[in-house]
Amino acid sequence: MFLLNVSLGSISIPTRAIINSIVGNEIKTSWEIILWNFRLPKALTAILVGMGLSISGLMMQTLFRNPLAGPYVLGLSSGSSLGVALVIMGSSLLPSFLISSYGIVLASSIGSFLVLLAVLLVSQKLRDTMAILIVGLMFGSFTSAIVSVLSYFSTAQELQKFMFWSMGSLSNLSWTAIGILLVCVILGLMISFFTIKPLDAMLLGENYAKSLGLNFNRTRFLIIFATSILAGSITAFAGPIAFVGLAVPHLAKLLFQTSNHLILFWGTVLIGGILLLLCDSIAQLPGSDYTLPINAITSLVGAPVVIWLLVRKRKIMI
Repeated sequence: MFLLNVSLGSISIPTRAIINSIVGNEIKTSWEIILWNFRLPKALTAILVGMGLSISGLMMQTLFRNPLAGPYVLGLSSGSSLGVALVIMGSSLLPSFLISSYGIVLASSIGSFLVLLAVLLVSQKLRDTMAILIVGLMFGSFTSAIVSVLSYFSTAQELQKFMFWSMGSLSNLSWTAIGILLVCVILGLMISFFTIKPLDAMLLGENYAKSLGLNFNRTRFLIIFATSILAGSITAFAGPIAFVGLAVPHLAKLLFQTSNHLILFWGTVLIGGILLLLCDSIAQLPGSDYTLPINAITSLVGAPVVIWLLVRKRKIMI
């Protein structure tokens, strides 16, 4: 899927040429520029985003025991949106260096971090996990309300720029930005890996997990922290990518027919990367100069697949 994604676009590049370029052999100069400046960075971004959001969704669904929970359920996306909205729609009040691509990344990161900090502080006071979910939703509603007020007083050009950011994008990342995103995703995945056994215990309920000797508060903190690193960094660099974190854990459970989080962890990582590469390949409209918003494609492609798998599973059970 990686090779297919890199080969497709307005100009088709043969798979053999891609492999030759990656191993260091010479190919056509125009292909080389397209590959290393545009397509390879975008494909790597798709893999990192797909893996990170999928694992975040898996952890959130198990922690809250809610199939509709996703990586942005704690309000991290809304915090990022508020930071970006302040930079884009409040640009007249900010220094000029903030009104740039890196300024938007910085604002998104700070907004996400502040919401994370608030959720973590509240989680130390609340023992009920579902209450934390409600608090996250309330933070999301609060920040969304501020964004709505900013949107009301902004110009058409500012609104359009913010709308494009909210559609998500896997392109326009430099190799330096991809390196930072790679470090954040690997760190988040490493922390997530250490929560595999506690997640299995949580499937049977909070009280049962505690009876097995699980330090529930510590585990909950690790899960929220790992999700925040993954979802926060991805939103900062790629914008709020919808559907992937919600759907991929369900796809993994349906395809692997297990609730063992060791299998689901690797299955979710694999499916997440594949699904986003597939969606990005479709979004490029191969042979055309147009590229569709990745958010639209993730929902258009992913939702029917999940519905089909659920119906198919139901028929098998009957």
